[in-house]
Amino acid sequence: MSLINAIVLGIIQGLTEFLPVSSSGHLVIAEHLLPGWERPGIMFEILLHRATLLAVILFFRHDLAALIKSLYTSGSQATKHRRVILMLILATIPTGIIGLTGKKFFITLFNRLDVVGCMLLITALSLWLAERQAPEKLTKKSTTIVDAILIGITQGLAIIPGISRSGSTIAVGMLLGIEPRAAARFSFLLSIPAISGAALLNIREISAIPSDQIITCLCGALAALVTGLMALKFLLMIIEERRLKIFALYCLVVGSATLLLTLAG
Repeated sequence: MSLINAIVLGIIQGLTEFLPVSSSGHLVIAEHLLPGWERPGIMFEILLHRATLLAVILFFRHDLAALIKSLYTSGSQATKHRRVILMLILATIPTGIIGLTGKKFFITLFNRLDVVGCMLLITALSLWLAERQAPEKLTKKSTTIVDAILIGITQGLAIIPGISRSGSTIAVGMLLGIEPRAAARFSFLLSIPAISGAALLNIREISAIPSDQIITCLCGALAALVTGLMALKFLLMIIEERRLKIFALYCLVVGSATLLLTLAG
């Protein structure tokens, strides 16, 4: 893998991991439609995911610090933060169950371009419905137990290529009445244990990177980190301005085009 390829892949990963367009779906489309396209390998993919994990940690460092501090302090704010931790744990449980029990089935879907097209249309629909929520209905500043479990299930199903993890979890949060920025915050905090768990399952793979590819891979990871931070800031701005329809339209176009190409053979 060349340095340019690594950086381009890092940029794509950083953008599509957080913007509601499905990074896995775009990877499947690229594999099927771009001549000579090859996946970069599990080792590099894991490294890129760790880079985007670091982006989330850096971006929400103040929130994470407050959550950790609440574990050994008292007061109303600490109680509020401990409740957030509990909701994150409750949401992570269904995500883990779905991921571990359905892993083999989900892997088979990565060969199905038609599935990606359909799931992108579902992502578009969820974003459009969330966008249509009246502002007066988006009043919750935090999640309930039911909200957390439903969002966790949604995150688990986002393993399916074409379903955007960020888009689907934020959309479900808003459809449940959670204020957009609070829904986004919960979604990205929830991604930390999910990405961390996936990375731990494949921790041995990193040591297998050839010595002559270490610098190249690190440059790709740095590109993913920087673009990931930019994508997070951009998405939060879009959410606050209630312009998710931009991504709904994008997923609609890409999903429809993918299905048409599939039908055309």
